[in-house]
Amino acid sequence: MIGFDNLLMLAPLAGYTDLPFRSVVKGFGVDITVSEMISSHALVYNNTRTLKMIEKSPKEQPYSVQISGSKEEIIKKAVEILNTQKGIDIIDLNCGCPAPKVANHGNGSGLLKDLKLLVKIANLIKDTATTPYTSLKVRLGFDKKIPNEIAQALKDVHSDFVVIHGRTRADGYKKERIDYDAIATIKSQISLPVIANGEIDSAAKAQEVLSHTGANGVMIGRAAITSPWIFWQIKNHTQDIPPIIKRELVMEHFKKMVEFYGERGVIMFRKNLHAYAKGHEGASEFRNLVNRLSSVDEVQNQIEHFFSYSQLVAHSFPQLVHLNKRTS
Repeated sequence: MIGFDNLLMLAPLAGYTDLPFRSVVKGFGVDITVSEMISSHALVYNNTRTLKMIEKSPKEQPYSVQISGSKEEIIKKAVEILNTQKGIDIIDLNCGCPAPKVANHGNGSGLLKDLKLLVKIANLIKDTATTPYTSLKVRLGFDKKIPNEIAQALKDVHSDFVVIHGRTRADGYKKERIDYDAIATIKSQISLPVIANGEIDSAAKAQEVLSHTGANGVMIGRAAITSPWIFWQIKNHTQDIPPIIKRELVMEHFKKMVEFYGERGVIMFRKNLHAYAKGHEGASEFRNLVNRLSSVDEVQNQIEHFFSYSQLVAHSFPQLVHLNKRTS
C-alpha cells in the first residue's frame, strides 16, 4: 500500500488539461497530473489524435492517463496500447463523467448503475496494466446517492487508490449538491486511499475537506484553470498568490500551446485567455477581441498589452511530494 499524505492531483477536464496546461500547473507543485479523459474505443480504433492526447511533458511524474469505457474486450486492448507508451505511471478508470453522450452508453458515471461491472473492469485494468499503479474515479451514485453500496463495491476493487467526486451524476456540477459527508462515509469503510474532489477552490477549503472527509488528498479541476497556483498555496498553507508575473505565466502557456498544436493552438487558447482574464478590468472587451484573433503575433501583442507587470517575478516551484513506485 502506498503511503499517501495530503496528495494533490489535477483533475482531468476535457478541453483544458492538455500537455501545455499540465506543464504550467506542474510548476506550482501539483503531485499528480491526469490526462483529459480518453475513450477506450477511440484509443483502440482511432489512434493518431488520441495518442497525442496522452503525450506528457518531462516534468510530469507521476502521470496518470484516464480512460473511459464499459466493454471488457475494448478496455483490455486499450490498456495493452497504454502499456506500450513510455512515462505513464497510473491508468485511471473514469466512473464519474456525467455527460449524456458518455453516461447514456454505460460509460463514465453509467458504470455506477452496474457496480459489479465497475469492479470487474477496474480489476481487469489492474490485471492487464504494467504501470506501477491503477486507480478509479467515482461519483456518489447515478440518480441518487449510494455511498454505502459504493463502499462495499470498492472493497472488491484491487486498484491502488480511488478519487471520489462528492456529487451524483444527476447533480452535475451544482455547487449546493456537494456532499463531503458521503465521501467521509465511504472513506470510513474502505482501506483504499481516498482522494476527495469537488468545489475545492482555495487552500483553506482543501484543508477543510481533508479534515472533514479523512481523505488522503484532494483533486482540483476548475479552480486550477483560473488559478493554476492553487496547488502552491495549499502546499504553503497560504492564501497569498506566489511571486509570479501573470503576463509571463500566460505567455509561457500560450507558447506551449503553439509548440504542441501549431497554429490551431492560437484558437484553442482563447478559452484559457478568457479564464486568465477573469477578474481583470476590461475582461469582457478583451475576451471579445481575442475571439477574433487567429495569428500568433496578434495574440502575443494582446497578452503583452492586457496583462501588466503589477505582480512580482515568476520562478519555478519545486515538486514537493513524490510517490514511491512499487517495485512489483
